[in-house]
Amino acid sequence: MLLLFIPIGITVNLAEKIGKMLENEVPLKAIVIFYLNFTVHFAYLLFPLFLFLSVIWFTSKLANNTEVIAFLSSGVSFSRFLRPYMIGASIIGGLALFLGMYLTPIASKGFNEFEYKYLYPNRKTTQDVNVFRQINDNEFIYVSSFDLNNKLGINFTLEHIEDNKLTYKISAKTIKYIAKDTTYRLVDYVKRTVGKVEDELVFERNKDTLFAFDVEDLTPVIYIAEILPYTELTKFIEKEKTRGSSNIGRYELVLYRKWSLPVSVFILTIIAVAVSSIKRRGGMGVNLAIGICIAMVFVFFDKIFGVLAEQSNFPSIIAVWFPNVVFGILAFYLLRNAKR
Repeated sequence: MLLLFIPIGITVNLAEKIGKMLENEVPLKAIVIFYLNFTVHFAYLLFPLFLFLSVIWFTSKLANNTEVIAFLSSGVSFSRFLRPYMIGASIIGGLALFLGMYLTPIASKGFNEFEYKYLYPNRKTTQDVNVFRQINDNEFIYVSSFDLNNKLGINFTLEHIEDNKLTYKISAKTIKYIAKDTTYRLVDYVKRTVGKVEDELVFERNKDTLFAFDVEDLTPVIYIAEILPYTELTKFIEKEKTRGSSNIGRYELVLYRKWSLPVSVFILTIIAVAVSSIKRRGGMGVNLAIGICIAMVFVFFDKIFGVLAEQSNFPSIIAVWFPNVVFGILAFYLLRNAKR
């Protein structure tokens, strides 16, 4: 199934993007590497569905030849009949887990960097509007917009809070990172120190200073979660939580899917065997039609709840695992009927 669908996916993608590739004079070597990364990226996303359709096709062949009936009538239990499928699912699930943890992040990095560099050079790669960060236990920063290319932020504010009380506040019209000195230059600098009786104000036209944050930490790229290995991703999410990032839901979706996808391999395998082990009038075509409908519903649930978690406060863990729970119940029901 992978060998059948991946060339189709590459052909469709190439037909869509070849105009931009020629327009931007993309090197042939970069295109070849891009489609190697695309293959891994594409295969990982559709791994469970390819397996699902493969199992339906194979088991339907057995059922149409009445071999399933021969197995079961000879005294073989349905659980024993299911065992080789589960062994195969374990191998493929382990491979999917390895891909998600280590190999897919590398492929996703190359895949995304190619698109933003050659195909969509003017598209924003960072969340650079209304950036809010907690940089340590006591300090919070905000910029209304930030240009990562020029290292320039507009309407900068830093607040230092101790024991839930504001001790001082720094504001500036612009903040610019000076790479050669590793300092930040503030224009129209104002520092307000909160006093018991009255506040102390300091004004400066330009001020160079140091801060406890990096420019890259201020505005991470949009696809940062997709390109980090599992251990680095967990650390990154914890770091972003302390900074008050608004993209935690998106990052957690990527994290939880690394575990949910291998589990979905087992669930879809059981459903596929239960659906296709029965000999039906219409043969393999009916089983494949049923399987494709189930696969479409699975993808629909996954996408809907994924978008819901990204765009709202809906818990990411529920969004990721809900399709598996629903289809797990369906798998249990179909398996019981198949045994009967």
